[in-house]
This record gives sequence, C-alpha cells and structure tokens, in this order.
Amino acid sequence: MTTQTILTIETRGPGLHEFTARAEGFVAETGVVAGLLTVFVRHTSCSLLIQENADPDVRRDLDAFFRRLVPSADDPAMAYLVHRDEGPDDMPAHIKAALTPVSLSIPVMDGRLALGTWQGLYLFEHRQRPHRREVVLHLAR
Repeated sequence: MTTQTILTIETRGPGLHEFTARAEGFVAETGVVAGLLTVFVRHTSCSLLIQENADPDVRRDLDAFFRRLVPSADDPAMAYLVHRDEGPDDMPAHIKAALTPVSLSIPVMDGRLALGTWQGLYLFEHRQRPHRREVVLHLAR
C-alpha cells in the first residue's frame, strides 16, 4: 500500500523552512504503523534537510555557511558563471541544490516518523525572493 500527497511550502526567501509537523500529520492521518516516508522536492533551486530543530542558531549558521560557500553571481569570485537568466541568485541556488539532497527517506515506526529528539524536516530555500515550493510525500508500507 502506498499513499501520496503534495505539500505546498511558502518560503519567505533564503533559509530553512520547517515542515515536520505537516509530514507527521500526513503520516498520522494514514494510520500506517510501519513503513517508509519518501520526501521529494520538485524544484532545482531548493533542497531538503533533516536538521536540528531546537536552536535557531543552527539554521542561521547553515544558511550563512552556504552563502559564503556559494556567493551570489554578482560576487567577483563567481565571474565564471554563464547562467544568469533569472538573476544573480539563480545559478548559485542550483549549485547549492546540487550539494544538498532533494529527497529524503524517513522510517515510520509505531505510526510516527522515526526522527531523533532534536531532528526536524526542512525545505532549504536557496533563492532570495519568496517562492511556493511543492514537496511530495510518498508513504509506503
């Protein structure tokens, strides 16, 4: 048996946007006790992470690290980039998405996601402006 849904996540710009509660709600509604939840983002300029959800400094530090690792295309260090059709954040967003996962697999045990105590599910937005992102949840048992 498999069940699927699509979550729409409204981002406010770059950074990590948590959607753990929405994924947990989906699993709970299905009544599945044991299975595997696959999470997949349908975009090429954002990604997915399982990350600490207790201290917001972790999210800020991760975002700051990726901004330093892959700066905007208008930074002199990025002069080699050719793809600039959608602005200076577009190609850097594709690079960040290539470095981070676009799908995750989370076991379901006793009807709940088998996440650790401080773990949460995040959409990692790499673009500067707000976006509507689609995340597919696929639960198999």
